[in-house]
Amino acid sequence: MTSWLRACGSVPLCLLLCCLAAPRAEASGAGDSVCWSPTVSSCTECLGRGPQCAWCFKEDFLDEAGPSLRCDLPVNLLRRGCEVEFMERSEIKVEVNATVSSTQVSPQDISITLRPGSKANIIVAVEQLERYPVDLYYLVDVSASMQENLDHLKTVGVALSLRMTEHSADLWLGFGSFVDKPVSPYINVHPSKINNPCSDYEIRCRPAHGFHHVLGMTGNMSEFTRTIKRQRISGNMDTPEGGLDAMLQAAVCQKAVGWRPEAKRLLLLMTDQPSHLALDSRLAGIVTPHDGLCHLENNVYTGSTKMDHPSLGQLSEKLLENHIYSIFAVEKQQYQWYEELVRLLPGSHLGKLGLFQAPNLIELVVDAYKRLLSEVEVSVSVEDQAASRYWVSVSPLCPDGSTAKDQGCSGVKPSQKVFFNITIGMHSCPDHGEDEDVTVTVRPVGYNESTVIRIHSKCRCSCGPTKRCNDDSQSQCSGTPDSTNQGPRPDPGLIQDSNRDSTRNCRADGADVDCSGRGVCECGRCVCEQSRLGAVYGKHCEIDEFSCPYGGGLVCGGRGVCVSGRCVCQDGWTGDSCGCPVSTATCRSADGSLCSGRGRCVCGRCVCDDSRRYGDFCERCPACQSTCQSNWRCVDCHLSHGLTQKEGGHCNNTCAPLVGYTEDVPGPAGEKWIQCLFISNDGCRYRFQTSSQSGQTQLRISTRPECASSSRLVGTFLSVCALTVLCGLVVVAVSRLLLQKRGRSPGGAAEERGYHCTGKDLSYIPTTNEKTVTYRRDRPPDHPVEMHIQVPKMPLGDPWQY
Repeated sequence: MTSWLRACGSVPLCLLLCCLAAPRAEASGAGDSVCWSPTVSSCTECLGRGPQCAWCFKEDFLDEAGPSLRCDLPVNLLRRGCEVEFMERSEIKVEVNATVSSTQVSPQDISITLRPGSKANIIVAVEQLERYPVDLYYLVDVSASMQENLDHLKTVGVALSLRMTEHSADLWLGFGSFVDKPVSPYINVHPSKINNPCSDYEIRCRPAHGFHHVLGMTGNMSEFTRTIKRQRISGNMDTPEGGLDAMLQAAVCQKAVGWRPEAKRLLLLMTDQPSHLALDSRLAGIVTPHDGLCHLENNVYTGSTKMDHPSLGQLSEKLLENHIYSIFAVEKQQYQWYEELVRLLPGSHLGKLGLFQAPNLIELVVDAYKRLLSEVEVSVSVEDQAASRYWVSVSPLCPDGSTAKDQGCSGVKPSQKVFFNITIGMHSCPDHGEDEDVTVTVRPVGYNESTVIRIHSKCRCSCGPTKRCNDDSQSQCSGTPDSTNQGPRPDPGLIQDSNRDSTRNCRADGADVDCSGRGVCECGRCVCEQSRLGAVYGKHCEIDEFSCPYGGGLVCGGRGVCVSGRCVCQDGWTGDSCGCPVSTATCRSADGSLCSGRGRCVCGRCVCDDSRRYGDFCERCPACQSTCQSNWRCVDCHLSHGLTQKEGGHCNNTCAPLVGYTEDVPGPAGEKWIQCLFISNDGCRYRFQTSSQSGQTQLRISTRPECASSSRLVGTFLSVCALTVLCGLVVVAVSRLLLQKRGRSPGGAAEERGYHCTGKDLSYIPTTNEKTVTYRRDRPPDHPVEMHIQVPKMPLGDPWQY
């Protein structure tokens, strides 16, 4: 650890790294349902539900309750009587191996212990060193169209070496060439064209080849220049070339190429055409996918005619695995095609060149080198067989204090550090449930150093020892003895022989079965069975969480315990589901009476005796209000029986029980009586009173009716009729006189001339009609002539005169 702290550079920085690298377990606090489940029957299953869960392996926990109750949040287990020393809990450990030295990436070796659902954070620091050694490999397309560009390349070596001395103290160069797969339809397979594709132009060319490694890494610039001068062009048929196929071989054939482990590795691809991609080789009948391995024999790629082109994902993986930056130098016509390609290859740079001249190539390499060094990002890989059981997230902290959204920082200068906060979590255990060791590799792109994280997953429990009835110490990692427990399982036969009377303790008083029929008796104690419906526990497995009535979604309303199928309610509660309070305080009305004296208290609520009444205290009853009309039938019954108490008894089925007779209609003082009137069939008026007091209707019928003789009634009737007829005649006479008066004209002119108006009243007819007419002449315009004409209206009786 001391050496690693020394590598950090400063004490405060190392304290930050140590704090962030400390393990951290997240407790969701989501409640009991997170851990508890009726299906959980072992410690392994319990801890697999999340890092916040714990398993209680205390032998007498909850009187040998079902195993599912042993799995819960630690705080709940403590509340139920399980001490901390009897809990199996998740543990997260992060250990840093400081014995491994590092220069650019630290730390380089980390060990983590995880359980399913847990996660741990670590910090990886990446430092950009100044004037680092550089390996640059030229991979050049030597098809016929690249003849001029190949000539320009011959002067690059020495000039580039001199320019790179500003950024690197040690530059080595290598060279390789490619064209395309030497099979039809990519090349002309005519015998005269195979060895010399340029025979039609009377030029001697090299045969087409997939990849030819020409010069390994060397610091001798003169040798590099001589090698370039000896190169000749080749030719093929189609436009795309085999550049990606050659890149993969240059990356994985490290021994042949001579990549130095301590150097920055740059791979420069020069071409003027796009490249073939995976599945393109099917046109040539090549269907075998590329295996990602090196296939060089005598520096010639022998797998070109046997395997397909690599996919972009495969090429990206191999470039990262071998710490290689890629630089694409292409002509501007193909820039857009390679621009889409570079986005899929991490650590790649694209340059657009009009001409492949030496100054342009040198600037391209230098600019790409500076840019690639200023961009620091990491790639995290998990072993394939365990990738689905783990997850990884990366959060960079750049030198300027910003937190990048992607997995890297840009604008990083030499000697600056970039910190990567890496979180690794575990989803689940392997199917077989055994512990496993997994390796996660964190590789800064383009760096030859990496961080190896070794994860040890704990999928099994190591519960503390307990004692069983045979005194054999074994691991109590499950609720009931099973094959997963360590140590010998007690033999049921021996237990019964040595404890013949032990079954008596497993039966409740008066019961004829052990453990209420819901468990087994072991060592004189009940081990309750599991149920998907809920927990079963108790000394005799008589308590459960599912067989009693529910109230408010809870067994026994949450106010009792379900014992043998019946709710045993807490004090102050009663009922099948413990939903009824024993107290009647909730039924007391304001005056202190129980349900206003009109009902009874049932389960804390008033049940009214009269169905017409309602309200919290049976205080409301609009239909109970006594009315005059509602009692007419009762009064008529009593009138028909002579208004005697003896005869009135026949009306008990028709009237309210309280009916009395009185000579005076006013009621007693302080009582609310309604004064009513009843007219019998013989015309007599009977006054009676009705009142609703104390929930009962009372009637008081007057015994002194108001009756009139029949002759008096007939006389009154005839008088009214005569008066009505007389009034009608007077009205008719007056109306006729008024009409006659309006029908006469003034002065009597109409009657004298013998003219009678029909349908119109003469008073509405006008006697004259006036109209003003204006005449204008055209010339002179300023002397108009106006004429006023008044035409009197001819009387109705005068003849028309012309």
